[in-house]
Amino acid sequence: MDLSKEMTAIHPIHAELKSRLQASKDAPIGIFDSGVGGLTIAQEIVQHLPNEQIIYYADTAHVPYGPRSDQEIRQLTAQAIEWLYRRGCKMAVVACNTASAFSLDYLREHYGASFPIVGLVPALKPAVLQTQSKVVAVLATPATFRGQLIKDVIQNFAHPAGVEVLAVTCLELVPFVEAGEQMSPACLTVLKQCLQPVVDQHADFLVLGCTHYPFLNEAITHLFGQKLTLIDSGLAVARQTARILIKNELLFDEIRQNHLQIECFVSGNNADELKFVLKHMIKDHMTWRIHNIDD
Repeated sequence: MDLSKEMTAIHPIHAELKSRLQASKDAPIGIFDSGVGGLTIAQEIVQHLPNEQIIYYADTAHVPYGPRSDQEIRQLTAQAIEWLYRRGCKMAVVACNTASAFSLDYLREHYGASFPIVGLVPALKPAVLQTQSKVVAVLATPATFRGQLIKDVIQNFAHPAGVEVLAVTCLELVPFVEAGEQMSPACLTVLKQCLQPVVDQHADFLVLGCTHYPFLNEAITHLFGQKLTLIDSGLAVARQTARILIKNELLFDEIRQNHLQIECFVSGNNADELKFVLKHMIKDHMTWRIHNIDD
């Protein structure tokens, strides 16, 4: 499949991209996710790089991405990264496992070295290294499991280690997180239904293969206690972001006083509704603001 032919139409400034100079150190880091789940990644980056500023794009007009076609996921991801590029971000993080599964190679080729792009793959490797039962579960969207990234890790890393990987999908979970209803009876019931089978099959690690799912940690622990060790990609992505900034001489290492750390933009015109949800999602010591994209 020639992605460049499929995606050129949504990049009207392709020629202009080649002439863009590298952004300055004080430019923001761009982070994209289909919804608010990527705030797990944004907060890890803030913790790891407290002097950086983040522009966070949540495509709430189209969340969730999991049930969408491969090409639709590619198009929506390309549009979001283009928006962050035009906002002057110095790099982008595709904080969405589903989007990363289908878009990273093309986007990196398209923007080139002057606009680095970091993506996600479920944190299966550390689970494989640490499992005692030789059975681990990955909770992710169907689209993530269709992507080559996770297939390669299973084939080249898990199977040679003799570890069985149980794939778990549940499209009902992302809407609960978007609504701030992670501990609701309905959400707990769905989690019990989708995860009890992997506990019964003796999985000891659960890899959270969607950035929304770390917001379910409390609910999963409430249901299963210490039976499942939860692992996600947040810290690894924060460290990789730091490495990329250092390599490209883009790390901002000056101390900013009382600066806005996370500035959120949503495509679904639902900023007012999400303010309450974000108050419970973003750590108290972090500074943030949320807008509709068209405001």
